[in-house]
Amino acid sequence: MHCPYCRNSDSRVLDSRTTDDGSTVRRRRMCPACGRRFSTLETATLVVVKRSGVQEPFSRDKVLVGVRKACQGRPVTEDDLAILAQQVEDEVRGLGMAEVPSHEVGLAILGPLRNLDEVAYLRFASVYRNFESLDDFEAEVTLLRASHSLPEP
Repeated sequence: MHCPYCRNSDSRVLDSRTTDDGSTVRRRRMCPACGRRFSTLETATLVVVKRSGVQEPFSRDKVLVGVRKACQGRPVTEDDLAILAQQVEDEVRGLGMAEVPSHEVGLAILGPLRNLDEVAYLRFASVYRNFESLDDFEAEVTLLRASHSLPEP
């Protein structure tokens, strides 16, 4: 880590703390050359690999945009969407991979969205799974109905 004051390439860590959600580490550092102190924030980067092979950083905002479209006109609040986006990010980070296929992000969205609003889930699934006919919708609705008849674990 370069010192922001004298550009020395070495620094000593004095203190480390994680943020409330545990996704970022704040480090208090000191430069041995000039003696000045500074703080750094460290986050683990998560890269999404698209089908085309293009890589881009994971974006919770991008998840929100896609899910918000599926939830349009549904009784879903912005707080519900924020919680869903956090659940998706937690699940994707929980995979333990630095590079995650976009397919895995889509799968991580489907579960929480199904619990949040089934109509929004069907809308999202129809695009994500590329439904081509009414039979595809009927099959998914049949699965939803079957899950309602199962006793809660």
